[in-house]
Amino acid sequence: MNTSGLELWRWRQQAAIDAIAADVSPTELDWLLQEVAGLDTLSLRLELYKHQPQIQLKLPLAELDRLWQRRLQERLPVQYIAQITPWRDFKLAVSPAVLIPRPETEILIDLAVAAVNKSFVTGLERGHWVDLGTGSGAIAIGLAAVFPAAEVHAVDRSSSALVIAQSNAQNLGYGDRLKFYLGNWWEPLEFLQGQVCGMVSNPPYIPSKLVPQLQPEVANHEPHSALDGGADGLDCIRHLIATAPNFLRSGGLWLIEMMGGQAETVSELLQQQGSYMNIQIFADLAGIERFALAYRQ
Repeated sequence: MNTSGLELWRWRQQAAIDAIAADVSPTELDWLLQEVAGLDTLSLRLELYKHQPQIQLKLPLAELDRLWQRRLQERLPVQYIAQITPWRDFKLAVSPAVLIPRPETEILIDLAVAAVNKSFVTGLERGHWVDLGTGSGAIAIGLAAVFPAAEVHAVDRSSSALVIAQSNAQNLGYGDRLKFYLGNWWEPLEFLQGQVCGMVSNPPYIPSKLVPQLQPEVANHEPHSALDGGADGLDCIRHLIATAPNFLRSGGLWLIEMMGGQAETVSELLQQQGSYMNIQIFADLAGIERFALAYRQ
């Protein structure tokens, strides 16, 4: 789908004016054009592309305009327009079937590496790792990248999410390293009882009544099943605390992302369960207590 540089320049000029009027940052527009038109930041800043006779677009300019208007009027996330999002060192395909992986979730992978290095048992990095509620496959792929000898198992109850996750794994060269399962949490992984070296999850953790109050990009477009954690936001986390001890080996990691304000309760629930030790809370880059880590006794 080709367009002339001049035509694309005219479109960008108007699209930027519309963005400012709708209180959307024009930097989103340039990021989008990098992804769908293959333009670099210098070409965009200096408007060098204006003189190109032809520019290859991933979608027709009329369709790009229609989607950009949805971004402005309906708050459709720009990542869903580009059908891609950067995450760690990867570019992951995304669609409204999956939650858009957030930058703060990248920290889960670094925490997993640090926790393995501090574990009282050796060889965790070579065993079975599990990503529960994998969505786009981000965490599973991140684990496969940092633990090249591990076998990574990714579970999701959404078949449409798994299609995207499998595609991402394949496209990024991890197709042989990851195994995908359709099901609810641990249910498809009964054969791994007592063998799992690490469970990493970004479960739904938003209290039900808060989901409609989230910014419209999230509340109106991202899958609520990946957001809604029940009345207090902790339904899924409680389930993972209760069920993981059956699957984790001694010294195995239990590591999740949670909402700010939940850390104290999650720590107490882990303590009360009785199978965990060395329970720790970590903050994200904004200083919000965002991650809970524990080891299986």
